[in-house]
Amino acid sequence: MLLLCITGLPLIFHHEIDHVLGYAPDLRAPSAGAVLLPIDTIAHAALKHQPGKVLQYVSWDKDEPGQVIAFTNAAPNAPPNDALLTAFNGFTAQPIGEVGGGPMRVVLQLHVDMYAGQPGKLFLGAMGILCLVAIVSGIVLYWPFTRRLKFGTVRTESARRVGWLDLHNLLGITTIAWAVIVSGTGVINTWAEPMLEQWKSTELAAMTAPYAGSSAPKKLGSLDTLVANATAAAPGMSVAFIAFPGTPFSSSHHYVAFMRGSSPLMSRLLKPVMLDGETSAVTDVRELPLYLKSLFVSQPLHFGDYGGMPLKIIWALLDILTIVVLGSGLYLWIVRRRKQSRAPRAAGQKAMSTT
Repeated sequence: MLLLCITGLPLIFHHEIDHVLGYAPDLRAPSAGAVLLPIDTIAHAALKHQPGKVLQYVSWDKDEPGQVIAFTNAAPNAPPNDALLTAFNGFTAQPIGEVGGGPMRVVLQLHVDMYAGQPGKLFLGAMGILCLVAIVSGIVLYWPFTRRLKFGTVRTESARRVGWLDLHNLLGITTIAWAVIVSGTGVINTWAEPMLEQWKSTELAAMTAPYAGSSAPKKLGSLDTLVANATAAAPGMSVAFIAFPGTPFSSSHHYVAFMRGSSPLMSRLLKPVMLDGETSAVTDVRELPLYLKSLFVSQPLHFGDYGGMPLKIIWALLDILTIVVLGSGLYLWIVRRRKQSRAPRAAGQKAMSTT
């Protein structure tokens, strides 16, 4: 948990850190009167930028409306981790930088799975569950340990261990709600892959079942027509990203456009719209199941992405306090172990001196 808190602290500001270090795409303000280019033009530019590759996904950055991100790979069903993510200026169709590089990628990988893949994620999920158990036990033990003290008392005049114990208890009880939220959402996030696999094997399979055996499109339909049709099928929503035919989040013959709302909450709750790969006509629209909605809501809540910079600063301060709680808990555990190990030794020395 200490590792997660330490790596989680810079991740709260990962967008800002990437900009400062020069790893974020440089989207300059458009000139007066500039208009967004057709999405088909951006797609052609992405394929020209990566000759011999195919598009797997196209996404829109909700914080940078003029930025389009193209996922290119060797084949539609190639592993997503092998994809190259390139950001394009939606006004000029020029590439403006790769996405997801730099030192923050290393920090993110440590935080997500410790470079151990899905087993690492499940291990961290188990640690999150143990953290929740520890929080509950801390609540139960707080009153017996502090019932004779005024709230906020830190006995600095006593032994150093006693002062650290009081500080540990105080910070632990004041950050408890935040710790429950972050630990709980962290556990949910570690189950992302099994949840998505469940959705693909049930909901997505049901959406594509009527078209079983359909071949890959001989010619892909227009992305601009697709965006217009998907927006009409999901009023009040815009396209977050498009999965191309043959990718893990579509079928061999269909696009799937994932729509999002405009409010901070609804922008996280996606709605899949399936469209024909050749005509871009809508073939199905469905709501995501509750378990996936809980996943998408928990992801930004975990990093404090709902309230802009003020909430990020609050999240960072609470993270620092939690690091102190975890560090002081580790210190108190070590001191107690040493004290327990010295007690038998002292008793043995006393027995030997009396004999």
